[in-house]
Amino acid sequence: MKILRRSLVLSALVLAAGSFGANAQTAAGKEPLRFGLAMPLTGSQALFGADQAKAAQWAVQDINAKGGIEGRPLELILLDTQADPRLGINAVNRLINVEKVPVFGTAWSAVVKAVAPIANRAQVLELSVGANSPDIAKLGDYVYTSYPLADVDVRAQARYAVNTLKKKSAAVLYIHNDSGVEGARIYRDAFTEAGGNVVAFEAYDAQATDYTGALLKVRAANPDVIHIQGLVSDLPQVVAQLRQLGLKQTISTYSAGYNPKVVEQLGAAAEGMLVSTLAPSADQNPEVAKFVERWQQTEKRIPNGLPYTQYLYDMPYLIGQLYGHLIKTKQPLTGPNMRKALVEVGKFDLPMTGLLEITKDHRVNKPVYLYEVKNGKFEWVATVK
Repeated sequence: MKILRRSLVLSALVLAAGSFGANAQTAAGKEPLRFGLAMPLTGSQALFGADQAKAAQWAVQDINAKGGIEGRPLELILLDTQADPRLGINAVNRLINVEKVPVFGTAWSAVVKAVAPIANRAQVLELSVGANSPDIAKLGDYVYTSYPLADVDVRAQARYAVNTLKKKSAAVLYIHNDSGVEGARIYRDAFTEAGGNVVAFEAYDAQATDYTGALLKVRAANPDVIHIQGLVSDLPQVVAQLRQLGLKQTISTYSAGYNPKVVEQLGAAAEGMLVSTLAPSADQNPEVAKFVERWQQTEKRIPNGLPYTQYLYDMPYLIGQLYGHLIKTKQPLTGPNMRKALVEVGKFDLPMTGLLEITKDHRVNKPVYLYEVKNGKFEWVATVK
């Protein structure tokens, strides 16, 4: 009974799955085009992962409402990872070996890296749709990203701080995980290359709640700007404790900070914070305005991590174009051909984030939108290409 109970708990956590698109299959009378998505639906990152998954579900519904792909409905198989690499491996093994999908999406850098060997070995296309570790571009032939990696927006942040804001010194605070370590290194190197001086480079533990040790070192270094490379879960606490220690310098962070809940939690402590995002706003793209309005109407709020939800909404459209290409060219709908189609098509016009171009080195390039928190709201200050 203990073994059975443990198995049932594991199944509830790892295989919290949904199949979305079955109604469209019935309506169209044709076999659906299936793909997988492995995201944190429970656990510490569920607040953001669940909204991203919802965006992908909406996209599938919208595509199928317009007739699907070449007359065939899309079907999404959704599994839970809890943002845990071990559970991510279980989920992706199920997607590949049980659900038999030729392509799947996932996010969170540690999970993307952990499941990459499975995708490469099985020759199934893996799309990273919300992770930013630069190493993702080097994970193998079957691993690509549809989301710009940290060397795009973090580098832009560092250059902007030196060249536009005229900041001469910086401190870098970062969470000690794959995403934090690599993003912090990129900021440090880019800030230095632009002519600035990094006077403090301090890590904090992912499980910590008190960051005093690292923050006191930052205060002693007295930098002109403080860049934080953390997660949405720890960022508000780090910023709050910085302000409590009397540090009034400009704080910058990447798109993890572009979240109304962060500003809501911090209140006045968020004022002046500089954040980057890799997706256009509602003011810049009418489709995003409709997307935000849809959230307001159905959920009575805007999504947690809006830019990430935009990329997740676009993912089924990207996969739909891959399927469409293979159907039109009469190629088997296999993992190797999915990868081939990605390379052959190369450019994708997507509703929420615009033109996406996949490069030969498994990367994508996008404009970087910089915002400053003013009076509790994000105000655009610059677009860096």
